[in-house]
Amino acid sequence: LISSLVTHTHTHTLTCDLNIMNSWSPEALVRKSQEARNQAYCPYSKFRVGAAVLASNGTVFTGCNVENACYTAGLCAERTAISKAVSEGHTSFKAIAIASDLEDRFISPCGACRQFMREFGSQWDVYLSKSDGSYKLMTVEELLPCSFGPEDPRTGENTVDVRSLPLL
Repeated sequence: LISSLVTHTHTHTLTCDLNIMNSWSPEALVRKSQEARNQAYCPYSKFRVGAAVLASNGTVFTGCNVENACYTAGLCAERTAISKAVSEGHTSFKAIAIASDLEDRFISPCGACRQFMREFGSQWDVYLSKSDGSYKLMTVEELLPCSFGPEDPRTGENTVDVRSLPLL
């Protein structure tokens, strides 16, 4: 798993509108997630997070974390962006980029967001970024191995043979 991580550095400037792009760059998607991060409502944690999800048709939806005095009622950026996409009729995704103010490590989605992303497939790209725009590329599958997905309730059994998994 660790060997499959790729670190990139933000070096490109993109001038076209991501909302109508048919081709996109990871740097542009990370930049959109950084813009969304700036809209975060986080008066309690002061931890800003933004996300930009790329639908299969090229449309980008952004979201930020929205905290609430009743902590469990808050929303993560990833779930906000995906929910916005779904509410507009999009359920197939190519990638998501996640941004925060972390400088020393890449932001990673919480367990609930990993499961939320998994609902829409396991083989789409996830760009975990730092505040400087550098990122690591992973897939939903790498973030949530041996996952439970929408196909599992229909079959009544998990599709992963746990006997084939390496011991930890």
